[in-house]
Amino acid sequence: MKSTLKKLGYARVHKQMNDVFLKYTAKVVFPIIIVFSVNLFFSGHYTPGGGFVGGLLAAAAIVLLLLAYDLKTINKMISFDYKWLIALGLAVSIFVPLVLMIFGVPFFTHQAFYMELPIFGEVPIHSAVFFDVGVYITVASATLLIISLLATEQAMSDSEGADRH
Repeated sequence: MKSTLKKLGYARVHKQMNDVFLKYTAKVVFPIIIVFSVNLFFSGHYTPGGGFVGGLLAAAAIVLLLLAYDLKTINKMISFDYKWLIALGLAVSIFVPLVLMIFGVPFFTHQAFYMELPIFGEVPIHSAVFFDVGVYITVASATLLIISLLATEQAMSDSEGADRH
């Protein structure tokens, strides 16, 4: 029975069905993970979370897409140079404490100020949020750079193995 199914191409059809389920699930779950990542980012100033955990979760959402699709498709969907994003995140993370130092505040001492927003009224804004934006960008980009380099290396070794056979 198994050999008959193999002859009919069952394994290929079964793999394609799994791909369809994985792709659909990835499309549905990806925005949920990203929203939760942003939620962790914003709640991190008062509770556990913040830029590091939020950045890791954002990278994990993109890794889910990488599992469902291939590296070329992900690079077309998200066409950022991760090295530049790492540099941007580090620059933001260093810029915030340096600006505060210019105003006479000790390094990494965060300040709060209040902004009047139309619907929300007076909202506290902490300098830690801007610092965490840099951490979020850096962590997500560094994680994705490592994973994309590993995926590229794996694809290259697979293609070399195919050339030998």
